[in-house]
Amino acid sequence: MSPQLPVNLGEALAQARGRIDAVDARVLLREASGATAAQLVAFAERALQPDAAQRYAEWLERRAAGEPIAHILGRREFYGRPFRVSAATLIPRPETELLVELALHQLNRVEHPRILDLGTGSGAIAVSLALECPGAEVYAVDFSPAAIEIAQNNAMALGAKVNFLSGSWFSPLAGQYFDCIVSNPPYIAEADPHLAQGDLRYEPITALASGSDGLADLCHIITHAPAHLETNGWLLLEHGYDQAEAVRDLLQDAGFSGVHSWRDLAGIERVSGGHL
Repeated sequence: MSPQLPVNLGEALAQARGRIDAVDARVLLREASGATAAQLVAFAERALQPDAAQRYAEWLERRAAGEPIAHILGRREFYGRPFRVSAATLIPRPETELLVELALHQLNRVEHPRILDLGTGSGAIAVSLALECPGAEVYAVDFSPAAIEIAQNNAMALGAKVNFLSGSWFSPLAGQYFDCIVSNPPYIAEADPHLAQGDLRYEPITALASGSDGLADLCHIITHAPAHLETNGWLLLEHGYDQAEAVRDLLQDAGFSGVHSWRDLAGIERVSGGHL
């Protein structure tokens, strides 16, 4: 038997108690009802329209089943902008904003940089770089046509000029050179139990897992990047919480200089890179 639809804000939050995280419940209720965060606290008796109550109840069931908030709402904020997401793309995460910040820092003296984002997914990195660095020529590659479509829609909606190419890593880029290459590639080991938990269950496995140790795609990018970098060009890569040392070794073996790892807001070495 389906639960009775909530008649007001307080009842809606009460129905979520013990089923989903309280923060998630408030996010879903705000989106369903149009109420502000303050109104959820101060006006629990505020009535819910039937269509809003129905929408919230459906979203609550989906979240309780484990579906990510980003997929329920169809978007996720990244670098202060809303990005459309789907089951065809990785959900943008706050720690990836470090990759954008580092790229902008390394390019601050290049007047018209050429930037490449490999495995663009929703296009969050490429679009953010294009908007934050309007003088740049930005390219983005993904092998998934569905992801490319999402990324193109995001670029159009946010007014960013990005050249999207379909293909695997560097395959569509013969003869192309860049001042900075960035990537948030798959970096989870294929047998990692986390792949069967939480939001990861709903994201494309091809955007998450990479070989027995999670380093296969990182190694491929590092090995082939020098053939597509200008002199002094930078390669910046997001990786797992325990992979910084391995990625630094790969960069040094490939001939990169100034190899370094940077920590995210949680203090985790999240991005490593170097220049030619």
